[in-house]
Amino acid sequence: MAFPSSADRPTPTVTSAKLVIAGGFGVGKSTMVASVSEIPPVNTEAWMTQAASSVDPLSDESAKTTTTVAMDFGRVTLAPDLMLYMFGTPGQPRFWPMWDDLCRGASGAVVLVDTRRLDASFPAVNYFENDTDVPFIVAVNLFDGKLTHPLEKVRDALCLEDRTPLVTVDARDRRSTAKTMVACLSHTMKTTPTVA
Repeated sequence: MAFPSSADRPTPTVTSAKLVIAGGFGVGKSTMVASVSEIPPVNTEAWMTQAASSVDPLSDESAKTTTTVAMDFGRVTLAPDLMLYMFGTPGQPRFWPMWDDLCRGASGAVVLVDTRRLDASFPAVNYFENDTDVPFIVAVNLFDGKLTHPLEKVRDALCLEDRTPLVTVDARDRRSTAKTMVACLSHTMKTTPTVA
């Protein structure tokens, strides 16, 4: 019996999806894209200067030295037939007008949250609740690997609706980031009506 060669086997149809990673300034969006991307991530980082510290303030314990001024981009194969393109948004208010363009055609979004600076997350949550129809989940970034507040308290503080999934993620960890992206795509499939 002759076995078909690999050239004779049909190649699987690959589906691609666009995912946006959004959130406030310094919450870990660039780190999240870089942790899982199978290609060197494309980013538009600029050095943070002393002059910018009053415009883009961070907590005293932050070691951040650069900031995204346009977007981050990465790609990951989640399954043999599923390719995910990730777009990280800039977090500073002066770059928010770019979010509409970055969200165009997105299948879903992850709003990344730093509970040490929860106020930086309100604009991103508001944007996805009121200014776009992109399905989204909220992910609490586990800085130092610790959850500092119970998820239900975070949900209450952000005034998240019950239907909005709330998960944890270690943005530095490839497996944790991939799991969060799968959760986002799963939420999209549950909430997006299928076209007959």
